[in-house]
Amino acid sequence: MEQARRIIERARRITALTGAGISTDSGIPDFRGPQGVWTKNPAAEKASSLSHYLNDPEVRRASWRNRLESPAWSARPNAGHRALVDLERQGRLVAVVTQNIDELHQKAGNSPERVIEVHGTMHRVVCWSCRDEAPMDRALERVRAGEDDPRCRHCGGILKSATISFGQSLDPDTIMRAEMAAVGCDVLLAVGTSLGVHPAAGLVPLARESGAQVVIVNAEPTPYDRLAAAVVQDSISEVLPPLVMLPTAPVDDLA
Repeated sequence: MEQARRIIERARRITALTGAGISTDSGIPDFRGPQGVWTKNPAAEKASSLSHYLNDPEVRRASWRNRLESPAWSARPNAGHRALVDLERQGRLVAVVTQNIDELHQKAGNSPERVIEVHGTMHRVVCWSCRDEAPMDRALERVRAGEDDPRCRHCGGILKSATISFGQSLDPDTIMRAEMAAVGCDVLLAVGTSLGVHPAAGLVPLARESGAQVVIVNAEPTPYDRLAAAVVQDSISEVLPPLVMLPTAPVDDLA
């Protein structure tokens, strides 16, 4: 913890890479952890596969039911999210590259232009045929009204959340922005991510090769702990705020 604090204190350009672990204290379960969505219900992983979602109406119907009940709609940012807002206010945050789709970084107060959502957002819905986009709320209202698999009002195509599923290509411009943020920092702060999903996980060795130090804050070990200058395994909402806090000069030094 002390080593991580010293590294972050000296940093002037910090890129944060966040995963599901930063949102668990907001009541949103992760996917692969001991209490993860897929750990407890392996069948739920099917909904995250593009081919299953597009080709199986029952998978889509189950997905819409699960969306209605998602704890993410009522979730609020926690101290971990707010710590990254503090970094931005200090003028030291390059970007928040997030694998999350919950928009809690923006709700906490991070500038939307600094948040790079590599896996998209659950707050928008997109038609797979005509690419029309709309707020997710509109589609959920239709589900509540009785539509179990709402279709695009413009062309009748399949509606899907504006998130990246397994088997779906990531947006190249978004990935380029993420890579530039990793190359352009002097510290990469990986928070709440298992670092098991690429290309996001690849930002760690990319930053290291570009001369940045890596600090990992996660509840469990990751495949890239060996590349880190410091690893902290603890509650993110408890340890991240003191990690990013700048020291206050003693009163005598202000004279």
